[in-house]
Order: sequence, then C-alpha cells, then structure tokens
Amino acid sequence: MPNFSFLILYVDNPPKSAGFYADLLGRPVREQSPTFAMLPLSDDTMLGLWSRQAVEPAATGAGGASEIAFTVADAADVGELHREWAARGLAIAQAPTAMDFGTTFVALDPDGHRLRVFAPGAGS
Repeated sequence: MPNFSFLILYVDNPPKSAGFYADLLGRPVREQSPTFAMLPLSDDTMLGLWSRQAVEPAATGAGGASEIAFTVADAADVGELHREWAARGLAIAQAPTAMDFGTTFVALDPDGHRLRVFAPGAGS
C-alpha cells in the first residue's frame, strides 16, 4: 500500500500562500514557482500549493472547500493558538468550541481553506 506523504490545496497565488503557511507554521518553503509551492507539514508530509488556474486536469468545485487539521495537547492550547492566530489577522470561522471529538476552533487561510485546531477528547 502506498504511503500518504502529500496534501495539495488549490490556491489563487502559490507564492503568497506559501508565505502565509511558512509564517504561520514556522516552516521553510522548500520549492516555489509562479504556479506551485511546497513546504513540510511534518517530517513525513508535505503541503503543496498549486495554482487553481494551472492545475492539470482542471479543478472543479468551489475554492476553499478543504480542511487541514492540527492537533494540540489540550483545550488551553486550543485557546492560546486561537488568540495568536486571531491576533495575526486570520479570519476565524469558529471560535473555540467543545464538540463530540474535543475542543476545536477553525481559522481560514487566504483562499478560504479551513484550518482546524483541536485537542482530542478535551471537549467531550
């Protein structure tokens, strides 16, 4: 079975999105061109940012329909990251909330993709 190693988001401006994610996550951009950028999410997983105008075959559907989830240790970490990301000016789609799976909040990247932060089990 193949290994999961890459997540690709279709974006309007790959260099701009790469700068956003590099700054937000504190990770270096590994590759960048006008139509594609790439940076590590972890040691084993890369984030690709591909121009929605250049992707082959052409992408269909609304932009910003994807979600990336980040796990933190506890509800206090959820609240702390929420405050930090809101202070950076990220749009917040969902304030910290206790849900069945834990405590979570959702921010949006420049293309409207959801960035979910959660602490498993912390809200149940």
